[in-house]
Amino acid sequence: MNTPLLTGAYTALVTPFNADGSLDEAAYAALVEWQVTEGIHGLVPVGSTGEAATMSLEERVRAVRITVEQVKGRVPVIAGAGGNDTKVAIETSKAMAAAGATHLLHVSPMYSKPPQRGILAHFRAIADAAPRPVVVYNVPGRTASNIEAETMLALAEHPNIVALKEASGNLTQITEIIRHRPATLSVLSGDDGLTLGVIAGGGHGVVSVISNAVPRLTAQLCDAASRGEVATARAIHLRLHAFTQAAFSESNPIPIKAALAMMGRIQNQLRLPLVPLATQHVARVRAGLLEAGVVLA
Repeated sequence: MNTPLLTGAYTALVTPFNADGSLDEAAYAALVEWQVTEGIHGLVPVGSTGEAATMSLEERVRAVRITVEQVKGRVPVIAGAGGNDTKVAIETSKAMAAAGATHLLHVSPMYSKPPQRGILAHFRAIADAAPRPVVVYNVPGRTASNIEAETMLALAEHPNIVALKEASGNLTQITEIIRHRPATLSVLSGDDGLTLGVIAGGGHGVVSVISNAVPRLTAQLCDAASRGEVATARAIHLRLHAFTQAAFSESNPIPIKAALAMMGRIQNQLRLPLVPLATQHVARVRAGLLEAGVVLA
């Protein structure tokens, strides 16, 4: 399989909802279009930032279809398809591929806490059956289990596993993967605060939360870092620092949805058990946006 490396900034899209809890399709399409015109390198709908855990399969497929239809082939669409039931994850993969996704994002199984050999078996079964290239997502803070470097490198030998979204926050582990990865594997930061460090260390980009609100700057940061333009990349990194910190003042995607609402791009609607941003964090998010140069509604 000859799949180009995934490089640059990929937005982990929020899912806009209406006040009645339904999918706000107009806001979704507008957000996707804005992301692409701002220069983002790819989009990742219905992941954890997209509140996929509270969406039906039908809703998730619809969100991916909207993304694909609006993108019109201009950038990759990496659809969230993961779960802790391997059989269901495979069926979800097929549904997302049918909806037009170019790649499939699969998170390590949550709750079940499989041993490393179980993680290997899970991802290999998915990669064998998936009709699109697979991006592995390691996020121990949500899944309660880490994909160790040795395990990931073994998975990278599979021809249908093409990238890793690494959100362990462990630069030592990430560096070990980068050092020994095959040339066919992209390593993408799963933490906005580590984007510069990961690319400087040999990684390829980021799957970003903050790029929902600052897509152009996030893409420019990745481009500059990848070209070795350290001063430019550092300046953007520092400009985004306050907002990056504010964007995780409560569980994602609570702060980023508040930020997008401040920008007039979506309604500040979440599905329970998530709730709107606590009052004490609002000023911090607003200040971070302003420091990044964002014009508020």
